[in-house]
Amino acid sequence: MSIHIIIDGYNLIRQSDSLNTLDRRDIQLGRKSLLDTLAAYKRIKRHRITVVFDGTNAPPFSQRKDQIKGIEIKFSRSGESADAVIKRMAAREREKALVVSSDLDVVNFATSRGAATISSPAFEEKIAMSADMDTKGIENEDDGGWIPTTKKKGPSRRLSKKKRRDRVKIRKL
Repeated sequence: MSIHIIIDGYNLIRQSDSLNTLDRRDIQLGRKSLLDTLAAYKRIKRHRITVVFDGTNAPPFSQRKDQIKGIEIKFSRSGESADAVIKRMAAREREKALVVSSDLDVVNFATSRGAATISSPAFEEKIAMSADMDTKGIENEDDGGWIPTTKKKGPSRRLSKKKRRDRVKIRKL
């Protein structure tokens, strides 16, 4: 099953230390840096990625929908928030969607519609980790093999079916 990553653009930029400093200097620079980072991630993982921005801060003469380096970019219409666009997309995509936002309203709505969610800082960490693994390669340490244990592993420790599905989506990042 293919994952569609739906990102709350300004939420991710403002939650990130590196992107936030660029954003404070120039909002266009913050957006461009985010899109460059996501394009590099897309080359590694090949997931469908859509970034949603509030249309009030859209560059002049920009389209409401655009695609740069394989990343789909959407600006909300005037009078509409990016959160509303993200909610509409999450409701349409349902289980195929992974919503990246730290906004609790968006996260709760997406979860109620069956979409998986991840916070902006956690997603940024996953992106950095996958880029790091791509450049260095996966280095396996010899852990000595299986170690017998008496710890019980049974259904009482099992996550719910929805949480297991969400974990699978997040592991694919």
